[in-house]
Amino acid sequence: MSNVTRFGAVGDGTTDDTEAITHAASQGDGMLHFPPGTYRITQPIEIKLTKHGPLGIEGTGGTARIIMAGKGPAFRLIGTHGGTGDPGSRKGNVASHQRMPTIRNIEVEGAHTEADGFELIETMQSVFEGVMVTRCRHGIHLIKRNRNVLISHCHIYFNTGVGIYLDGVNLHQINIASSHISYNRLGGIRLEESEVRNLQITGNDIEYNNHRSHETEPEPTAEIYIDTSTEGASVNEVTIASNTIQATDSPEGANIRIKEKSDTSRPPGLFAISGNIIGSQENNVHLTGCYGIAIAGNCIYSCKQNNLLIENSKLINVSGNTFRRHTPKYGTGVSFTQCTDITFTGCSIHDETEEGQPDLPALLRLDNCKRINITGSQFINGLVGIAASSTHHSLISSNTIHDERKKPIARNGIRFDNTGEGNLAAHNSIGPCKSESIEGRIHSE
Repeated sequence: MSNVTRFGAVGDGTTDDTEAITHAASQGDGMLHFPPGTYRITQPIEIKLTKHGPLGIEGTGGTARIIMAGKGPAFRLIGTHGGTGDPGSRKGNVASHQRMPTIRNIEVEGAHTEADGFELIETMQSVFEGVMVTRCRHGIHLIKRNRNVLISHCHIYFNTGVGIYLDGVNLHQINIASSHISYNRLGGIRLEESEVRNLQITGNDIEYNNHRSHETEPEPTAEIYIDTSTEGASVNEVTIASNTIQATDSPEGANIRIKEKSDTSRPPGLFAISGNIIGSQENNVHLTGCYGIAIAGNCIYSCKQNNLLIENSKLINVSGNTFRRHTPKYGTGVSFTQCTDITFTGCSIHDETEEGQPDLPALLRLDNCKRINITGSQFINGLVGIAASSTHHSLISSNTIHDERKKPIARNGIRFDNTGEGNLAAHNSIGPCKSESIEGRIHSE
């Protein structure tokens, strides 16, 4: 291994070790080894994989720390892979010299306002394992083009930018697993202006990624933020599963935010959001302009506005989720606006407080929607269970809509305004409410 101390690095936290580490990277055997210590650098350690051959960076079981006291990434890895994941697309020495650059068991701490952790350009099969990045701007920054990235067992913690940032990147196959991604001011995992396929986010703790711990002005953000609203951007084939995704609320904030321009011919699709614990934000899950998404088996709790807000979207399946409010500070509720072909089945929405929530009068709200099927779900303790406005050809059936308070305060079980047509409400169990007549429980204005 290329022990950086043998190339002159001191590791005392004070000496500038940039030149020594650069020397070790360029003249060593490809395994860049950091013994226990704190290594201060002032410029990026830039490694061109085509020249150096297979690369490993090892921090001796997490005992080595890099202090980045300059602008830019502590480590910049540059490859030349312009192909896909197909073995036949690898050109030049990508297969022999550039495959699987591996970074393990090392910490990077920023000491400059524009310091980043790691930046990857045109790499193939990069691996991050046991890495910590803190007090930087961006933790792991992927730009231009990358393929087959693995990030696992990492701590991306308390950075002023984005934890894991896919920024104008063409990237297929990235797995982010078993990591702690938290307290990053501009989001935990963020995709912008990118073309991405096969993104798996599984088994992580992703939380508190907003401005609050940084004591700065708020900016719209999310624990997971996917924005494909710019020209040429698209994201498909995504799994978000078995994560804890929670936060303190922030203006225009969300736990999961997926945003697409409405006039695109290729909106986000082939998404599965399942088995997550999601809570405590302005909107917990917020989708705009989406197509073909399954949201299943999540526990989604406590919102300032909506547990689930879906706008201008179609072909969305929402099933088997629990929506709840557990404190008077927050609310609970689901809203569909300008949506088509939505199924909402086997879900529960509970307001678990006694006073109700006058700012969110209906547990489920439909506005200017078409072909919405709401079946087999429970709506408990709403002032209104389901409210529909300008909604057409929708079915509400086999639901339980009750107010179980000692003194019921519900106004209506189901409320339609008079601007829709072709709607059907049938075989619902509607419990006590102020309007005891059937006409009052199912109200048409």
